[in-house]
Amino acid sequence: MKQLVAYITAGFPDKNFSLDLVSTLKEAGVDKLELGIPFSDPVADGPIIERANLCSLQNGFKMETLFEISATVAPQIETYWMGYFNPFYHKGVDFFAQKATDLGVKGFIIPDLPHEEALPYRSLMNKHVLSMVSFVAPTDSKERIAQLVKDAKGFIYLVAYAGITGSHASEDLTQTIQTIKSHSQTPLFVGFGVNEKTAKERVRGADGVIVGSAFVEVLLNEHLSASEKIATIGQKAKMIKEKINA
Repeated sequence: MKQLVAYITAGFPDKNFSLDLVSTLKEAGVDKLELGIPFSDPVADGPIIERANLCSLQNGFKMETLFEISATVAPQIETYWMGYFNPFYHKGVDFFAQKATDLGVKGFIIPDLPHEEALPYRSLMNKHVLSMVSFVAPTDSKERIAQLVKDAKGFIYLVAYAGITGSHASEDLTQTIQTIKSHSQTPLFVGFGVNEKTAKERVRGADGVIVGSAFVEVLLNEHLSASEKIATIGQKAKMIKEKINA
């Protein structure tokens, strides 16, 4: 069965909301969770997730909020921390590795940490049995892809197009997927621009999809109550899970 990975901004609009939302996502069929760490300059993300990041920081997000949410949800659903390298560097990757181990988090997704700069942390990740998720773009050469996915753990994040999250660009991923599959047996998930309309096309040849902006956009809808937001996102997740497995 094809898998659905859901991204949410941790603690937005607050901790209890995040906990209720994760519970609903799991019931809707979400297989893995990306807990986004709010950051002031999320360079790989589009305006939707960027706005959610800023709102969360303005609401007083603290790293302890991430840990408190993770303590509850990680035992229930496979959880990864998605964030930019600055917070990891500031507190220390070893600090986050130990925290993740203690809480049952499976690994990190750090889009602005290049492959070569992530390599020095491989032994630390292995020591804690954690994954540092590998990113592949359709612009990467076959030789580059072979390097990127070698020893990949957790899952491989295939960026659907060169750009930022939440846009509706599209590229033919067939050759890229074939190249990845020839070098790795690690599950391959396609992210960027995945929603109810694009999910079935994007999942072709892959093991699943990653959905972020389509969910976070609902969180930013000020016309919906908290319960309506959670219900709407749950419905979207269920629909996407059905479409990728139809």
